[in-house]
Amino acid sequence: MSQGKSRGKASKGVVEFRPRVTRVLPVGARVVCADNSGAKILEIVNVHKYKTRLSRLPSGAVGDFCNVVVKKGAAELRKQIHGAVIIRQKYPIRRLNGVRVSFEDNAAVIITADGELKGTDIKGPVAIEATEKWPRIANLASMVV
Repeated sequence: MSQGKSRGKASKGVVEFRPRVTRVLPVGARVVCADNSGAKILEIVNVHKYKTRLSRLPSGAVGDFCNVVVKKGAAELRKQIHGAVIIRQKYPIRRLNGVRVSFEDNAAVIITADGELKGTDIKGPVAIEATEKWPRIANLASMVV
C-alpha cells in the first residue's frame, strides 16, 4: 500500500511553510495600482494557481499573481491583459504571532512576463506576505508592514 502524504512531500523536497491568507479579491474586483507605471485602477480578470468548486469565483489574496486589465490610466496600457501581484488587502491578515494586519485599500502592482516590475516605485506600504514571495517587490518597497 502507498504511504499517502509522505511520498508527495518527499517528491517536493523541502518546502517552507507559508501561512494561508484569506482570499478576498474575486474576479471582477477593482484594485488601486500602487506603482508609477501609468495605470490608476486595475480589474482582476484571472487568479493563477486557483482551483475550486463549480460556480465559485476565483479569488486572490496578498502575494497572489493574477491577470488584470487597466480600467483607468494611460492609453497605451488599457484594453490589454497584464500580470499583477496583490500587495495590500482591506480584509485582516492573521499572522502566526497572533497579530492581524489590515490596510486602507486593496492594491496591486503590474509586473512583466519575466517577473520585473513595470514601474520603478511602489506607493504606500507592502505586506510582508507579498515580499516573501516576490523579492523584486521587496527591493522597490519603501515600507514593508
